[in-house]
Amino acid sequence: MEIARTVARIALAILLVFAGAAHLTFARAEFSAQVPGWVPLPTNVVVVASGIVEIALGAALALWTRRRTAVGWTAAAFFIAVFPGNVAQFVDGVDAFGLDSDLARGIRLLFQPLLVLWALWSTAAWREWRLRRRRDVEGRL
Repeated sequence: MEIARTVARIALAILLVFAGAAHLTFARAEFSAQVPGWVPLPTNVVVVASGIVEIALGAALALWTRRRTAVGWTAAAFFIAVFPGNVAQFVDGVDAFGLDSDLARGIRLLFQPLLVLWALWSTAAWREWRLRRRRDVEGRL
C-alpha cells in the first residue's frame, strides 16, 4: 500500500508542477479565462500566484516527506480554495481548456473532489488524522 501511495503522491506532484508551469507560460490565457470576475485581485496576479503555489505544492509533495501529511492537507485545502473558480466557470459558461459545453464543465466539477481525496490519500493525511483521533478517544477512556 505504501508503494501505491508513494506513486500516487509523486504523480500528483508532477501534475501540480506541470499545471503551475502552465500557469506561468503556455496556458496563461486559458487560466486567466477561469478567474471569476468577483475575485478582488488582478487576473494576472491570481494566475501567477496560483501557478507558484502549485509548483511549491508539487515540489513539497515530492520532496518534503517528513511533513507529507501537512503538505497533503495543504494541497487538499488548495484544491478546495480554487473550486469556486471552477463553479464560476460552469455557471458563467466560460470556455477554457476545451471545456466548451455545460456538460464538459460539469464533468470537470466532479473531478475536483477527487483531487482533494488524492492529496489526502497519497500523503496518508486522512489515515494519520483518523489514527490520531482514535488515540485521543482511547486516551480519554
